[in-house]
Amino acid sequence: MPKITVLPHEGIAPEGKIIENAPVGESICRVLLANGIEMEHACEMVCACTTCHVVVKEGFDSLEDATDDEEDLLDKAWGLKPNSRLSCQAIVSDEDLVIEIPKYTINHAKEG
Repeated sequence: MPKITVLPHEGIAPEGKIIENAPVGESICRVLLANGIEMEHACEMVCACTTCHVVVKEGFDSLEDATDDEEDLLDKAWGLKPNSRLSCQAIVSDEDLVIEIPKYTINHAKEG
């Protein structure tokens, strides 16, 4: 099973984290949540917001292509990069991943 390395993030994972044996076929968001990384996921992981936006630093090509719906939402994400994905839609394959959680997120439900 692949490994997911989460780079340090001041508010969510100050030390970063290495998740060994990430289950293939599970979304990155679910894997992070199951391993104590409190990713925001305001839409409950149905591809309706951008709060779970991540930048895939390594292993991006191992992920299936983003859907048109995901691409449309990513256009609204803070800090968008060519290797950005919504972690609720990016499914772990058999390759190791290194991800960065952006410093900010747009959460209309939380911010009012």
